[in-house]
Amino acid sequence: MEDEEEAPLAVEIEHNAQKHSQIDSEPPSNGGVTVGVTVITGYLGAGKSTLVNYILNAQHGKRIAVILNEFGEEIGVERAMINDGDGGALVEEWVELANGCVCCTVKHSLVQALEQLVQMKKRLDHILLETTGLANPAPLASVLWLDDQLESAVKLDSIITVVDAKNLGFQLNRHRDSSQFPEAFLQIAFADVIILNKVDLVSSEGSEGALEELEKDIRGINSLANIIRSAHCQVDLAKILNQQAYDATHLTHLEALLEETKSLSSRDLHDSGVRTLCINEPHPLDLDKVRLWLEEILWDKKHGMDVYRCKGVLTIQNSDQLHTLQAVRELYEIVPARKWRIEEKQMNKIVFIGHNLDEDVLAVTFRACISTPT
Repeated sequence: MEDEEEAPLAVEIEHNAQKHSQIDSEPPSNGGVTVGVTVITGYLGAGKSTLVNYILNAQHGKRIAVILNEFGEEIGVERAMINDGDGGALVEEWVELANGCVCCTVKHSLVQALEQLVQMKKRLDHILLETTGLANPAPLASVLWLDDQLESAVKLDSIITVVDAKNLGFQLNRHRDSSQFPEAFLQIAFADVIILNKVDLVSSEGSEGALEELEKDIRGINSLANIIRSAHCQVDLAKILNQQAYDATHLTHLEALLEETKSLSSRDLHDSGVRTLCINEPHPLDLDKVRLWLEEILWDKKHGMDVYRCKGVLTIQNSDQLHTLQAVRELYEIVPARKWRIEEKQMNKIVFIGHNLDEDVLAVTFRACISTPT
């Protein structure tokens, strides 16, 4: 915020004006509109702060709240996501900027910060959560995606990972044959949008092919994410905000998945690292069998697989509805989204992102979910 010509205006929050018990009984003060939350993560030095500063200072006409969440080692992720109530740690400071954005830092209670945000008598278009010291965004995504307290007020929109084009290859290759994976793998695996930042430093060296190789490596880990090249994280906000990546009724991404014909098979990869693979099944499925199958994989870690994310479309026996599947770690959701169109070929297609994925085992066990005549 050093580029601001005028000093930011502090916005005072009345800490005791609203109590936690009122959240369920009173509608959000933003008129009942659910506000999207975008989580920004990335390797140290990749450009997260640059992206936040760009959004805070740009004249984009949107009212965006930015929460700078300091996840310290001594606090831990679980504590950071607990609402400590009136006696707990509160939002430290709210600052209103000249372009209408609101910024704050919060050290302990993320839930409380979000609740205070939606109770402010101001319209908000979006909330950005910039994480510091948090390698794995999965616990954060789980809380924001299916948290009952926040469901009516805010929703998880997407996870954005900022990566350093100049150093990413080194970060990935250094651990490619190791059982321990650095932050970069997890942050790419959980991302919905990946900003490949500092491409100017790579292209200035005449290495256009290097950028293509980097994108290939990224897609090998996560084929579902949208990759955006940038210098100094100056990106079109329309490509990173309001992505609705966790909205079961928003089928843009999944319809693209339906049309995708290129195989995501990873049988040519001989390591058991973090990667993407896709399985297909043309026959209608028994929904109960699918749930049991998923729970064995996600909850019991059956066959030694560690699934980080999965997305898919399902054809369910005796239903004309296209069902969507989405999972983040142990949490999953299967919901009917819309009717299958006449011109569409009904199918089952699931993309998995994870560690130690076994394509053959997944395909065979998935096939066992086919509905059998009674």
